[in-house]
Amino acid sequence: MKKLAFQAMYTLNSKQPVPVYPLEQNNATGNNSFSIVHSEGALVYEENLLIPHRKAHYMLVFVKHNRGRHWVDMTAYERKDNALYFTAPHQILVKEAATPFWGTYLTFTNEFLALQQNAALRELPLIQNPHNGHELLLTAADMSFAEELLTRIEVEHNRPGEWQHRMLTAYLTVLLTYLSRLYTEQFPGNEPSADQRLLRTYRAKVEECFRELHEVGAYAALLHISAGHLSEVVKAQSGRPAIKHLHERLVLEAKRLLLYTPLSLKELAFDLGFSDASYFNRFFKRETGITPAEFRTTIRKMYQ
Repeated sequence: MKKLAFQAMYTLNSKQPVPVYPLEQNNATGNNSFSIVHSEGALVYEENLLIPHRKAHYMLVFVKHNRGRHWVDMTAYERKDNALYFTAPHQILVKEAATPFWGTYLTFTNEFLALQQNAALRELPLIQNPHNGHELLLTAADMSFAEELLTRIEVEHNRPGEWQHRMLTAYLTVLLTYLSRLYTEQFPGNEPSADQRLLRTYRAKVEECFRELHEVGAYAALLHISAGHLSEVVKAQSGRPAIKHLHERLVLEAKRLLLYTPLSLKELAFDLGFSDASYFNRFFKRETGITPAEFRTTIRKMYQ
């Protein structure tokens, strides 16, 4: 990472250390749950994108042509032509520079996917993203297919009426299904079994509740199964205890905050649901081998 992201974190406010940007309402359509923007070489300079931030929505960026580098959490992506870059809500993102962009941004919220006619979309591989991938390489045929659908989506998005949502859902279903097929080809894996689906559901619940719930039994209660059964299935399917998945998620969030924010260790511990900063310090050292303060010093030196 270049100095940009490192220096920028000092501009963040400790009360809201990593800003979260909602999907802005479209003034023409009044829609604040779905958006599409097409660009032909525009240089969109938004300073807030050049500092670490989160988005409260899904984002699919179809790149026809663009150069530059962006980060998803702590992974860098050098943007390629004819590629799709995609992220889920609340991951930490940062761009290193604003560059001319040819392509299309497609964004939608969890609320949009929660609507009854869209519920099945939440189960698609591209949305579930079990491999934690954020880049799909597209052939010329793939890009042509996507661009045709994006054009139709853009027309419908700018045409309010009683049929608009049904049409958007229909086109989006085709697009996300097509991209999910590409996802399974580029991140191969078999159709999940019932136990694999339970593992996926558990991980999703951890993602949703890791700040509030720190015990496997609490997640078992949410899933209406016994803690023993949940632990047994998770261990068999992943090779790691259920509690380990929860601890890894807490450590990942702690590392994000240590790198990107000026939060004190006490504030950071409280943010992650620890009532005692000293306990959080022991927890982090047990899981990583170093203290939070040592990690912060080391990681910032690496990124200078």
